[in-house]
Amino acid sequence: MDIARFPRIPLGHFPTPLEPMQNLSRVLGGPRLWIKRDDCTGLSTGGNKTRKLEFLMAEALALKADVVITQGATQSNHARQTAAAAARLGMRCHILLEDRTGSTDPSYTDNGNVLLDHMHGAVVERRPGGSNMQAEMEVVAAKLVDAGQRPYVIPGGGSNPLGAIGYVNAALELVNQSAERGLRIDHLVHATGSAGTQAGLVVGLHALNSPIRLLGIGVRAPREKQETMVHDLGRRTWDFLGLRHDLPREVVVANCDYVGGGYGVPTPGMVEAVTLLARTEGLLLDPVYSGKGMAGLIDLVRKGHFKKDENVVFLHTGGSVALFGYPGTFGPVPEPAS
Repeated sequence: MDIARFPRIPLGHFPTPLEPMQNLSRVLGGPRLWIKRDDCTGLSTGGNKTRKLEFLMAEALALKADVVITQGATQSNHARQTAAAAARLGMRCHILLEDRTGSTDPSYTDNGNVLLDHMHGAVVERRPGGSNMQAEMEVVAAKLVDAGQRPYVIPGGGSNPLGAIGYVNAALELVNQSAERGLRIDHLVHATGSAGTQAGLVVGLHALNSPIRLLGIGVRAPREKQETMVHDLGRRTWDFLGLRHDLPREVVVANCDYVGGGYGVPTPGMVEAVTLLARTEGLLLDPVYSGKGMAGLIDLVRKGHFKKDENVVFLHTGGSVALFGYPGTFGPVPEPAS
């Protein structure tokens, strides 16, 4: 598995830390919980998309593109990191934001990630929910070509085989970290949405014949659809890397019981998870991805899904800046009764 043959532009701080969550483990009564800090990748408040963008932006430069186009939901972490990567590399960035929640709260529509999109100099356009966002990007690309520019289109979430290589690499990084400290990792849990992160991890762990069991906590689609998307991208990534045989369907596992009312729509479990991590570990999750992923992990711990002596790693995919788009969701802490 020769990842080094693919061009890569350094954008992040790697390896990201692997840290114990002793307070949370104690509050929940076990198992031993850890966190892989991909919120610490460093690019514009960090996040998982930086790993993918190292490969995607390298291809864009190789193709002599001068503007990148991508899309996401209103509070897209991917859009924000793409805008930052383009700024660092001296490229223009054109972002299409899809309204997937229907919220008209100015904090949601203009703060958080959206504010940073603008700060990084991106051109931001809005699209209604349910739009064919790939087609919309192709329309924009055609206009830019007509204007004499050289666009490079990045799919939502950076989720194609080239982007997924970033998380094949993350699987190698995590396995190396566990070996260096003599840590047996039994489970790896993370939020899964556009499929690229989970697909890359699946490919990396399976190629390494790692015993780590990977579980994606869905934030958008029903289980069958989510697992199908991940497996499809995983197979394409597997082939893209030139690996032998095939990627089995059974290595892709997602639990989509924690989506709630839909993508980006707050749930009580998410609010509890974000608040609990802030107060026990001093860590900030985000309300769309890592908050719902952690809500799933906490609920599964309470249900006895993991053994008390197991080591469970949660992959923090970043995005805490989106909290500023949801100020009404997290109220002030009430004063204790006198």
